[in-house]
Amino acid sequence: MPVRHGQLPEAGGQGIGESTKPSVDLKQLEYFVNVVDLGGFSRAGRVLGIAQPAISRQIRRLEVELRQSLLQRNGRGAVPTEAGKRLLDHARGILQQVDRARREVDEAKDAPVGNVVVGLPPTVARHLTLPVVREFRQRYPGGSLAIVEGLSTTIHEWLLVGRVDVGIVYNAVPSPGIDVRPLVEEQLCLISRRPKSRAARTLKLSKLPHHPLIIPSRPHAIRMLVETQLAVLGLRPNVVMEIDAVPAILELVAEGHGNAVLSPQALVNVDVGRVLHARAIVQPRLVSKLALVTSAQRPSTPLQQRTIELIERLIGPAVAAS
Repeated sequence: MPVRHGQLPEAGGQGIGESTKPSVDLKQLEYFVNVVDLGGFSRAGRVLGIAQPAISRQIRRLEVELRQSLLQRNGRGAVPTEAGKRLLDHARGILQQVDRARREVDEAKDAPVGNVVVGLPPTVARHLTLPVVREFRQRYPGGSLAIVEGLSTTIHEWLLVGRVDVGIVYNAVPSPGIDVRPLVEEQLCLISRRPKSRAARTLKLSKLPHHPLIIPSRPHAIRMLVETQLAVLGLRPNVVMEIDAVPAILELVAEGHGNAVLSPQALVNVDVGRVLHARAIVQPRLVSKLALVTSAQRPSTPLQQRTIELIERLIGPAVAAS
């Protein structure tokens, strides 16, 4: 898209006055993202220190240029339309890439400064966030670190549009735009209420459909892995509940509503762990693979490289604690 004052031009773009394509201003994208994140024009105006009518005019120009209604106004504020939702991640990615470019130009080329955004699945973020943040701040005081949480599929999408620089995902799907570095593997188990008599320590994968499962909904990595591996055997899981929160799944299993497929580490340091039993799924083993992903399209900055090294060193203890 052609760029006006204050914007980064496209490579190979036409000269001023030669293009008939819509022209989008970075300021318009910034205002749009703030209105969505803050839920209304008034709150965005207060945070940005800009009069509400000025923000409204810029958003309206953006809608005219894109020929789409991006925000639905209501008495409580504004929410994105379907077109607005599609634009939102792209807008965030563009703004972050521009900010990254400015920082890299302003600072020494080989210095670990600037900004890096890391995407983590909730189960990993729970134990990896604090050690990474502590060491990052100690080692790289000139840098800025942001951590966002999301499912593996969401982190993959954020990486493609530039919203995150580094991601940790389960069972990474090969993609031309993504570089994948394997980190650790986790043996998955059938988690059930602890029986009164001695229980088996393993369960054949082919027997898994005999057990009613409480499992996350698609596209959660564990759900996709279970369905894919059973499909190889011509089988399907017996899903009785779809719950996306691991603590809630464990509570329901403890009450006898079904079984779960999780890492045995999920039972560590949880109150219901004492009444639950884990059986390793075997023949074949059901293994969840954790990987670090980066963009194959954008070169890594020195700070991103240092952050990757930091994560690779701390991920083992963090997973063991999760």
